[in-house]
Order: sequence, then structure tokens, then C-alpha cells
Amino acid sequence: MTWRLLSSMGSRLKIFCGPKDAGFRFCRLVFLFLVLFFIPGQSFGRMYIDINAPSIRKFKIAIPDFRYLTSQNEHPDLITKLPGVISNDLDLSGYFNPMDKDAFLEKKGASLTLEGIRFKDWTVIGADLLLKGGYICIGRSLEVEVRLFDVFQGRQIFGMRALGDVGSYRYLMHRIGNQIIRILTGHEGIFLTKLAFVGNSSGHKEIYMCDYDGHNVRQVTADKSIALSPSWSPDGEELTYNSYKDGTGPMLYLKNLGSGRVKRLSGRQGLNIGACWAPDAKEVALTLSLKGNPDIFTIDLNGKIKKRLTDHWGIDVSPAFSPDGKKIAFVSNRSGSPQIYLLDLIRGTEERLTFEGKYNTSPSWSGLNRIAFVSMDRGHFDIYTMRADGGQLRRLTEDQGDNEEPCWSPDGRYIMFSSKRGGRYHLYIMNANGQNQRRITFLKGDQTDPSWVR
Repeated sequence: MTWRLLSSMGSRLKIFCGPKDAGFRFCRLVFLFLVLFFIPGQSFGRMYIDINAPSIRKFKIAIPDFRYLTSQNEHPDLITKLPGVISNDLDLSGYFNPMDKDAFLEKKGASLTLEGIRFKDWTVIGADLLLKGGYICIGRSLEVEVRLFDVFQGRQIFGMRALGDVGSYRYLMHRIGNQIIRILTGHEGIFLTKLAFVGNSSGHKEIYMCDYDGHNVRQVTADKSIALSPSWSPDGEELTYNSYKDGTGPMLYLKNLGSGRVKRLSGRQGLNIGACWAPDAKEVALTLSLKGNPDIFTIDLNGKIKKRLTDHWGIDVSPAFSPDGKKIAFVSNRSGSPQIYLLDLIRGTEERLTFEGKYNTSPSWSGLNRIAFVSMDRGHFDIYTMRADGGQLRRLTEDQGDNEEPCWSPDGRYIMFSSKRGGRYHLYIMNANGQNQRRITFLKGDQTDPSWVR
């Protein structure tokens, strides 16, 4: 958290390749592809999930083990791994309640087709939806087929077949999960998004990245020092972060994740902290203390100062751009305690947004125009949200240790945050209304400072 740091310092055919990391080099060579198909005679069901409702009833979904669709099974572990990935995705979405397999009445290896399913076996255990799948492996090639059924109406809603490399099975299932979310809600899923965060499992604070669900962790920095505050560029190709690796204070660095190239973006005397990308990706806002007092500036991607945004005797930190780039939320102690303020970049006006609580920090602005932030209550930090004008205040966490550093999913419908509720800081995900809080990192040490990108 910047404030605490400062205080302590004084359609049908889609062609794709796998995610851009070394684990998918083979995928690039063999040319992966994904095919979406509609099973003849079937159509998408008229089943919709209103994701804008204040409270969402979860659909009970049964996901049996997948079937191997030929006589030989080269990868029997995928029988449970494939449904495991999509079950976890649907659970984390907050719209579904995956059912316990011990409750299933149907025998293992039963038919995937509509005609071969005894829907009475599923209605009697209370399932709303049934997801069945099968797969074929030939060498390193993997083909997965899934079908989603409305149990009550006894009809198929969705069907999809995907091809790829065995090593990319998680990526493949995330793709399928996204399509299920799109069909049932009308919005894209988050299952292929990425996180950056700070971890200290090596004994040093370094930057890491992973899939949205905490899997496929990769270390980004190896400074053997203190790295903090990662922030994704809007296109997900670059990261800014602070590091003490040069021993002269927190400097701002920019890393291109494709080339691995790192450059110092701001190494001015004093503070160079809390960088936030503008939506157009042409500049970042950060706090500099050029003349001793911390104020907010914008710099271009060569590190040149473009504009001084605040000029006040108070400490101004933690800038967060609005989705249209015309406003910035930030933290200032000009009223005597840390509070959230709003700067209109067009009119040049500033106004205070938070008035409840004596300690409000870490604003994060969603694509749906709400601001998440941290507030202290009874000695603990908790996550709140509010409208961009400071109204409609909602408390999302309570009585579960310290909950800090909220950041929004790219679609603005989820929040990732760090929480100490388990004794150490780990990353948790929740819906924008605070429901369905789930831990997603299980690494040694602490995981903090999440940043989320599509």
C-alpha cells in the first residue's frame, strides 16, 4: 500500500496460439486452433444470468469426470483435470455452485449426447445444469468436446469442441469456460486474464505474474531487493514497478514482457512511486517529491515529465485514472488524515470524495465507473466501493483480518485483493458486490499488490 510505504519512510472459427510464455512454445509450432460449433438440431437455451442484480442465485451445476473417447487413453489424469479446471472457473465466477461428485447417480462413462442422458438422475439431486465432456489424445494433440444441458427442460444449451496441445489444457478449458459465461450472461468471462503481484517466497520481494486463478506462476523480477507496486499497461505487454535494487530509494522501472527488456523510467531524487497507466497507454501518473513534497505528476514512456497535477503542502499519492482518462482519484492528507480526492483533469478542479472514516487509501477505478478503496475500521483495513462522485458507499469485507490493495478485473465485475485473514497475506477474488470471496494464491510467504489485465 503506497500510503503505508510512504508513512513508514517518513464467433464460429477462432484461430489462436497459446499464452505468450515458454510453456507454450510447442503450441506455436504446431499451430493451435479452436472451433466453436453448434450441435445439429440444438440451439442455445434461453437461460440468462442477470449479473447486474444486487444478489445472484447460484446455479447448481453437475460436472462429471470427462470420458476418454477412444480405446486408448494416453493421459488418464485429464479425466479429472479437465473438469477440475472448468469447475473451478465456474465456482470463482460466483454464478455457479459446482456439485459434489459423490452425489451423482449416473454411472461413470455415461453418454455425452442428449439421447443417452437420464435427466431424472440429475433433477433428483437438485442440479440445474449438467456439463458433460470427453477428450481424445494423439501424441501431444488434445481434442476436447463439452456439452451443457438444461436439466429441468432436458435440452442442450451449448456445445463446443476445442483442439490444442496437451500442455495447454488449462488454457483450453479457460477458453471453453469463457464461452459458457458469454452464452449465459451476455458478457465475456475473465478466465484468460492475468495477474501481477508481489511475493516474498524467495526471501526478497519480487514481482510475479500468474493466471487469474493463481495457477502458472512465473517470476518477473530477480532483483534480490524490494520490488513493489506492479502495474500492467492496458495491452498487457509491459509492467511498471518500483524497485530498491539500485540502493538509492524506490525508482520506477518499465519491463517489456515479450523482450524482457527493463529500463528505468523515473529515477529522480526522492520518491518515484505509485505509477498508474493512463487508458491511452501513452503516459503514467505517479508521485514524485522533486522539491521535498510528494505531488502527482504525469510522465511519458521515456520518463519525461509532462505535467504536474497536484501542488499542495499535503502528501498526494496513489493516483488512479478514470476509464475515460479525464479524471484521477488520489489520496491526500491535506484534511489531516488520508482521504480519497478527485482531480478533474479537464477543469483542473479537486474535490474530496470520502468523509466516513479517518483513514481511506488505495483507490482503484473500475471500467464500470466505481471506485474501490481501503478504509480502516476498529483497527483493521477493509475494502469498500463507491460511485465516482463518492455516493452509494458499500462495505465488501468485514471481520476477516486486514483486507487491502483492491484492483478491478478488466470487465469491472470482480475485485482482487490481498488479505491477512489466514495469518499471511494471500490474494483473494470476490464479485463486485463482495459476494463469493475465494483465496486464489497458496504460495509460501505473502502475496500482495495485485494488478489485473485482460
